[in-house]
Amino acid sequence: MKHPMQTAAGEQALPNPALALPAPLAQAEAPQAEARRAPLAKVLALLPALGFLAVVLAPPLNHDVAAVLDFAARMLGPERLYDDLIDVNPPLIFLLNLPAVWLARWTPLTPPQALHALLLALCALAWGLCTMLRARPRATARPEGPVERAVLFALLPLLLLAAGYDFGQREQIMAAAALPYLFLAERRSEGVPTPVGLMLPVTALAALGFALKPHFLATPALVEAVVLLAGWPRRGAAALRDPVPWLMVAIWALYVAAIPLFFPGYFGRVLPLVWDWYIGLGGGVWWKVLLTATTGSALLFALGMAALTALAPRLGGLPRLAAAAALGGLAAALVQHKGWSYHLVPVWTWGGLACGVLLARGADHVLPAASARRAAPLLAAGASFAFALFTLRGGQAPWIEFGYGESRGGRLAAWLEHEAQGRRLLVLSPDIPDVYPAVNYADARLVLPFMSTWLLQATYQHCQPGAPRYRAPWAMGRAEFLVYRTVAENLAWDRPAVVMVSRWSGIPACNGEFDMIAYFSRNPLFAEAWRHYRPAGEIDGYMLFRREED
Repeated sequence: MKHPMQTAAGEQALPNPALALPAPLAQAEAPQAEARRAPLAKVLALLPALGFLAVVLAPPLNHDVAAVLDFAARMLGPERLYDDLIDVNPPLIFLLNLPAVWLARWTPLTPPQALHALLLALCALAWGLCTMLRARPRATARPEGPVERAVLFALLPLLLLAAGYDFGQREQIMAAAALPYLFLAERRSEGVPTPVGLMLPVTALAALGFALKPHFLATPALVEAVVLLAGWPRRGAAALRDPVPWLMVAIWALYVAAIPLFFPGYFGRVLPLVWDWYIGLGGGVWWKVLLTATTGSALLFALGMAALTALAPRLGGLPRLAAAAALGGLAAALVQHKGWSYHLVPVWTWGGLACGVLLARGADHVLPAASARRAAPLLAAGASFAFALFTLRGGQAPWIEFGYGESRGGRLAAWLEHEAQGRRLLVLSPDIPDVYPAVNYADARLVLPFMSTWLLQATYQHCQPGAPRYRAPWAMGRAEFLVYRTVAENLAWDRPAVVMVSRWSGIPACNGEFDMIAYFSRNPLFAEAWRHYRPAGEIDGYMLFRREED
């Protein structure tokens, strides 16, 4: 009869006592190996966030972000917002860009570099506040499991940076500012006390983020409804005395009251232009916007996350609150009826948080404690890489950054840096992309009070059969005549060194193509000044003109 440990083929060998580890050493081997692997696992999980950090710092700066930064720089000169500088955005985003302009003036940083530094500081602040809010009193809170701890360590910085090319957009700023607010909302819904010194900055930061656009208020409305419903069975009417929503309302009320005091031109001059011309320009019916690839995908993602979180109430309130916030972000995007990629950044950010926390808490719930600790680093890396790969869809970052040098915007930036560095520049184009951030990189001084010719585009967006190609000055409305007069005066009085004109006007070819030079040359003031300009080249439909020396 053979020994149980057999030696023939397919048989087991006898154990070698000389090779066996003592029992205490064998028991200590696994924890020590895990301890050695832990730092490497953390670095691996952070790689996607580090990759997006490199993308964020690489050119180009987002075109809308660059345009707002340029207006903020001009505000520090003699130009006044909504009087000399006309834009549809409320003043808060311009005010938030002023520190970057000041920093650039007092340091070797360029304005785009200074803005990046401050935006990254905002992300670091949001990350730090989230970390403090995750630390809960032992006696009153559900403890954070090892998988959740590892996943949030990797996922939070990625969520703050994953906007890529859209980094710095108002939606991205708002989504980042609201992340600590969602963690605070979970504490409030579960009755976990929060120190006033932590609650106040989190609430103020979120309130400022939501104040960037009026339709952003859809998010706190949904989140506060979830918090109220969660707290009502336990606290009853006392839940209405929660100071967080009332503090946000007070901040919004002060902001709205300050606008007519410090920026009277916004309500008196700009808002009528917004209602009359901007809202209907370049958009579509909300249900058609829903059928676009970007918005339709966001709709399915937000609804899916809301359904999943509703089916898992035992996993805490944060996934449910983040899903509610994502639905609010989707509503804000639909109100703008454009379907642009940056409008959906909050949906991806908060939906990604809901998904990551849901999966992490689910793993902590079903796995034994020892298994959860061993699996946590791998699950964190998997969640981080999965969200990063999900974000790398379509033609967004990092593909824009990879091809910027050879793109039209990159070539315009190189040309302007050569021809218009630090000089006055007039741009006649319906597009903000390509023009910005080329203007910022060249440190050119724009002389037009508009970021683009959108107002002219809006007044000619409908084709009138049989009508003249260009309206006579006496037949123009107030908005069109504002553009017609202002462009001529800026060309004649500011005498820009370089003029850049887009062949594409964004206006339907009704009764002939719309030629911007021909249109403005009907103004005698423009025609006289234009005699001093000569063609200097063309780049992909952008004609470049240089002023002759007097």
